[in-house]
Amino acid sequence: MTRGVAEQRFDITIVNLERDKDSGETYTQFFMRKGIRGAVLRTFTHSRRTCEAIAEEGFPSIVVAERFDNPRVNFIYSDSGPDSRRAVEHLIHLGHRRIAFVMNHLRDRDHTDRHDAYRATLESAGIQYDPELVISVPADLAGGKAALNRLMTRPVPPTAIYYADPLACVGAITRAHEIGLLIPDELSIVGFDDADIRFRVWPVLTAVCQNATQLGFEAALWLTRRLTGREEHGLQKQAATFFEVHGTTGLPPKRPVRILPDGSRIAVNASESTAAGSNNGSDAGSGGNGKHKH
Repeated sequence: MTRGVAEQRFDITIVNLERDKDSGETYTQFFMRKGIRGAVLRTFTHSRRTCEAIAEEGFPSIVVAERFDNPRVNFIYSDSGPDSRRAVEHLIHLGHRRIAFVMNHLRDRDHTDRHDAYRATLESAGIQYDPELVISVPADLAGGKAALNRLMTRPVPPTAIYYADPLACVGAITRAHEIGLLIPDELSIVGFDDADIRFRVWPVLTAVCQNATQLGFEAALWLTRRLTGREEHGLQKQAATFFEVHGTTGLPPKRPVRILPDGSRIAVNASESTAAGSNNGSDAGSGGNGKHKH
């Protein structure tokens, strides 16, 4: 965003509408009081209506990383649904049947798209959707670690997890190393990457990727050009994501690995494991515990 505003010599300030806006003010009055000429907005599901209200007042604004049906709302976002589907298909093709999904507890359209793609892909493959394998946590390192602990202590743990947020995924991989859980031999992980975080963990992360830097740059560039009369048209843009396969995904283990937060391992009941595979529309797969190259 800093690069985007530089062309027209604007500056950036950060404000919190929920904290700073007086109840009797319009959004335009609030922004004028703060000395703000245009706004790049970031929203979650609960505050989408605020973005629409700002647009309906006519105040120059654009929402980043979200989409709207309202023609007055300007936005730019990445559609991560199709590549989320590819990510889950990748795990299914490797033989995984118990695939968990971890998402931000603060909902937005991005995370909803990823979850919907996850569910639809399982169901199209004949795998029963299990709400017990879907977890919402804070999108940070601690949340990712907590989700891994919770999933891997289940009576029949998953053999693969799709983390729909970058920091939570890093937390999960860190936690796996702490407790001696081998990736991808004992657990496959697919993450989401906003920049280049996939290359900063080991093994290198298999991930659905978006260029978040480009989203911020284009949003700020369009807005400042609009403010200076260099841009006459609104912006409602969908950017593409992409899916990269690296070292955190492989064949499923012959039997799910159940492991406690202190690293202790518990045998998975063979009958429960078999039943879980049957309920998910397929047998558990024929993968081993060897290392797998990509």
